[in-house]
Amino acid sequence: MNYASIIKEIGRGTKGARDMSREQAQEVFGLILDGRVPDIELGAILIALRIKGESPDELQGFLAALNERTRQVELPPGPRCVLLPTYNGARKQPNLMPLVALLLAREGVPVLIQGRHDFDSRVSPFDLLAALDIQTERSLPDASSTLANRQIACLRLDMLARGLDWLLGLRLTLGVRNSGHTLAKLLDPCRGRSVRVVAVTHPPYLDSMQALLEADKATALLMRGTEGEAFAAPKRRPRLLGFSNGVAAELFSAAEFGGEEIAGETCTIPENTDLIRRMLAGQTPTPQPILDQVTALAQLARA
Repeated sequence: MNYASIIKEIGRGTKGARDMSREQAQEVFGLILDGRVPDIELGAILIALRIKGESPDELQGFLAALNERTRQVELPPGPRCVLLPTYNGARKQPNLMPLVALLLAREGVPVLIQGRHDFDSRVSPFDLLAALDIQTERSLPDASSTLANRQIACLRLDMLARGLDWLLGLRLTLGVRNSGHTLAKLLDPCRGRSVRVVAVTHPPYLDSMQALLEADKATALLMRGTEGEAFAAPKRRPRLLGFSNGVAAELFSAAEFGGEEIAGETCTIPENTDLIRRMLAGQTPTPQPILDQVTALAQLARA
């Protein structure tokens, strides 16, 4: 491939850059995931896309390349499997993503948590999950068995898409995120049987993700995340937009909720674990936005 011609088009800045076609994007991203792009050209492409932003056609091409390289997990019969990505961890407030997973599993909806963590400044979601007795599986067959027996399993990204895991690891070298971080939210190791939870941080991505999920004929839930994690903010429910075969429908509108703050809780592993256990036991009220998110996901999983 002539990388110079690609870089020349996408690297002209926010106003002068031109987008790749879907076919070009699929080929380029496939080569990136396979580790076949030379370092200098790779850095130029990633930074150019970071500045320009990805077009809908480029994202569709990237996703097609990722789908071709994503290992699949065998699922038990029954509802679709909810896919919860975790790539950030807690920063200031408790991480309630595991609570969403455990409440869904309690209702008989299988949940697969997937991700990676390389933020020294944040609390690892994998350490939190382990404290809640949700261990990272060592293989895909182990994950399948755990899903059948416990309705909840966890896999690290490198078990599902090694090339994407490597690409995300370049953040530590480049200092900024790249297109791979957007694609990680769309990873689907249960194609045809999944409900992807696409939790975005920046509002402009809501429109591009909606267009992509519609084009992909996805079953998914699109929402704003909390500190980068895939759970609804306890006092501010984001708009919960559901997709069934690519058709979007608002399941819950955005809304503010009063009440007390989650009393003095921090994001340390012991306090976060204790809070989730109290909510599961009914000793502490579960925030209404979390209950609404669980309701929306269960509905999509059983549709």
